[in-house]
Amino acid sequence: MIPNTPFRLPVLLGVGFWLASALAGRPQSGAPLVLTLRSLEQDPSGSGRWKTVERQARWSPAGTAAVICDMWDRHWCQGATARVAEMAPRMNRFVAELRRRGVLVIHCPSGTLKFYEGTPQRQRAQSAPKVPAQPPLQGWCSLDPSREAPLPIDDSDGGCDDDPRCQSGSPWQRQIATLDILEGDAITDSAEAWRLMRQRGITNVLVMGVHENMCVLGRPFSIRQMVRQGQNVVLVRDLTDTMYNSRKRPQVDHFTGTELVAWHIEKYWCPTMTSDQVLGGRPFRFAADTKPPRDYADHARFFAPAPPGVRRAPAP
Repeated sequence: MIPNTPFRLPVLLGVGFWLASALAGRPQSGAPLVLTLRSLEQDPSGSGRWKTVERQARWSPAGTAAVICDMWDRHWCQGATARVAEMAPRMNRFVAELRRRGVLVIHCPSGTLKFYEGTPQRQRAQSAPKVPAQPPLQGWCSLDPSREAPLPIDDSDGGCDDDPRCQSGSPWQRQIATLDILEGDAITDSAEAWRLMRQRGITNVLVMGVHENMCVLGRPFSIRQMVRQGQNVVLVRDLTDTMYNSRKRPQVDHFTGTELVAWHIEKYWCPTMTSDQVLGGRPFRFAADTKPPRDYADHARFFAPAPPGVRRAPAP
């Protein structure tokens, strides 16, 4: 509180000038998100030759949701747990900036909702009215052979890259505490996410989290479901990871395996972007990922042919 003195007006003017200076040059809440979206297109159709294409998009923050997939406190694979912990601070900064600009943040730590029972964020998702969906909403969205080739990696063993392999289980209890859950956010692990978006007129979705080849594609709040419901979906490709054992096909290092799945998504489901487009600086990279940036053309041999008639993923 500023005391009622002869100096009150100058003080108020000084505070106002300081606030204006502090905010100068910074994006204001409601300003559009200006994104560079990367995808792969087959050209000409049926040729088997894919090219990288980048397009610009301008999204209204009020019409956009950020979906955080399965960033648990602990995974049965120790390596996966460590990578989530390494990535989480960057993701928290990214989400904080999106939230500041007016984006709805939806936390989706599957199987842990009992931990959040009764919270305003959980109740916000639960209160979204049920509305008809076409096609019908699914609890899990498996690989769709009518529109996508098999994944370019073999994750049939569960994908643990540790040696020896960790014992599988379900040790997660909550979302990793590094990620802030604030007033105005929502928490769910189901198609409530889509209903909440419908309630608010949200048509743009930024997806991040783990694991790219499993839950990021298949969960009811994530890529396949949202694309099928007509949402404009984008994967934040530097804020994700795979469950991929580098001793399995195609026997590339773990981070190349993650890039292969990102290219699969760019072909068949949605474009991708990187977090530096919002935060500035450079894209996030895991400390152990020391190879130069990868190029699709150098890895095209790892991909199966596309289903007939598929040219590219839908562009937002």
